[in-house]
Amino acid sequence: MSGRYAFAKGLKEVRFLFCQTGEHSAATRSFLSRAYPIMKKNNPSTPIMLREAQGTLPKIYARYGLGQEKSQSLEGLSDKQIEDAVTQLVKNETS
Repeated sequence: MSGRYAFAKGLKEVRFLFCQTGEHSAATRSFLSRAYPIMKKNNPSTPIMLREAQGTLPKIYARYGLGQEKSQSLEGLSDKQIEDAVTQLVKNETS
């Protein structure tokens, strides 16, 4: 699993937005409590920011070089689906 969270070289930052208590963010919180330590261990120099705000729908942002950014909603996804979405986002560099 640890190779799964090796980020693309062009990835500059990852941000997770979610609600700290809302049911719609429960799978995101579960995913992060399990996967964050592994992601940080494999990518110590890449900032991984967790932004909690009441009522915020779960979403991930990936920022690449030259300020290019991609985002994906995590609303309604299971823990496994979130893992797949995050893996796809952090491994693909923008062209």
